[in-house]
Amino acid sequence: MSTPTPRVSVRGSADRRRTAVAAAVGTSVENYDFVAYGTASALYFGAVFFPENDPFTGTLLAFATLAVGFVMRPIGGAVGGYFGDRFGRKPVLVTAMIVMGGATFLIGVLPTYAQVGVLAPILLTLIRMVQGLAFGAEWGGAVTMAYEHAPWHRRGMFAAIPQAGNPLGIALSSLMFFLSAGLPGDWQWRVPFLVSAVLVIAGIIVRAKLGESPEFEEAKATGRTERNPLGTALRRDRGAILRVIALRIVESFAYYSTATYLLGHISGRHPDVRPTALAAVTVASVLAIGVTFAAGVLSDRVGRRPIYIAACVVAALFGFPMYLLTEGGNPVLVVLVFVIGIGLVHASLTGVQGALLTEQFRTATRTSGASLGYQLAASLGGFAPLLAALLAGAFGWPGPAMLYVAAALVGLAGILLTTETWGPARRAEVAELVRAEERATAGG
Repeated sequence: MSTPTPRVSVRGSADRRRTAVAAAVGTSVENYDFVAYGTASALYFGAVFFPENDPFTGTLLAFATLAVGFVMRPIGGAVGGYFGDRFGRKPVLVTAMIVMGGATFLIGVLPTYAQVGVLAPILLTLIRMVQGLAFGAEWGGAVTMAYEHAPWHRRGMFAAIPQAGNPLGIALSSLMFFLSAGLPGDWQWRVPFLVSAVLVIAGIIVRAKLGESPEFEEAKATGRTERNPLGTALRRDRGAILRVIALRIVESFAYYSTATYLLGHISGRHPDVRPTALAAVTVASVLAIGVTFAAGVLSDRVGRRPIYIAACVVAALFGFPMYLLTEGGNPVLVVLVFVIGIGLVHASLTGVQGALLTEQFRTATRTSGASLGYQLAASLGGFAPLLAALLAGAFGWPGPAMLYVAAALVGLAGILLTTETWGPARRAEVAELVRAEERATAGG
């Protein structure tokens, strides 16, 4: 007796909500782990893992090790995407979380430069590479799972749920660094990494209970998967991958220029404002959870492009004011800048990305193509703090401001060259499909 082909419902799977929430829980843990490194790089690692005789060089080296993780992310995205499209989304999600959690915990117990000399930054760099591989494999599977389990007319909202896990993880990470700031010595940066072990265990338990993507199951049952999905994506979807890179660059640069470089910049010029800046990142990240979700919901009603275009324009206009407002170290203005940069601009971009980037690809190459483009852009964004520091050394604060504006313009060009994936005609078509399925279900 043959096995019946799984049927994909336009109203989504029965466990669509649980899948989206589980994807968000895992995404928040992954982002906690990855972002904790960025915060520690800005505040501690320059002095802890590198020679103290040249603070500027120590800061550059700390940001360089931050960037190493981003260099590894495209490799992780390619590997994770390949296995996700070839064998299923779920195994990749669980494996990525285990690897990321182990690497993050190890950072918390690493010896410092004062203890073991040059071995300390070598170990730090190696672990950072492992982090990059795991994080690169994570995003595509999480968003694809939420998207493919979702009702077709609410895919923007459901794909935004795991995206909202990004600021949640950022908020938790920032909160931990804020709380640990009063601890003695190295415990200020060790505790946030060690605490991640608890979050990872919770994330693994939640993700292990997920069902596989119904679209992948259907593609597998009907023989529509690819033997080499990554190769097919590179051959057939090059244009889509390039669009994803452009769309992602503005979001990646917007976040790391703000939460990593600007945080370090403000802390260096006004050490007394550091606790306020850390608290501001936390507040902005909490706000971003709601804004991310709202942007996804809104994209189901008006389309993906209008929201993305507006966010890119605001980012381009905000590049110089964000530095001017924080130069004096005024705590209120510092909080305002982080709220706008992270809570509004960055969150609006990420809220739309889940659906927008996923919709550039077919089911058979969706995880491979979206992950590769997303992580290639992230690898460039990982150099934002390093580039900002170099430009600041050459031009002062206008240098990082120009970098921020340039990234916004790249994103704007990318969205203007991207065809709307959820326009009025498509929304009407899917609405009719939903109504037809509801009538068929009621009649049956």
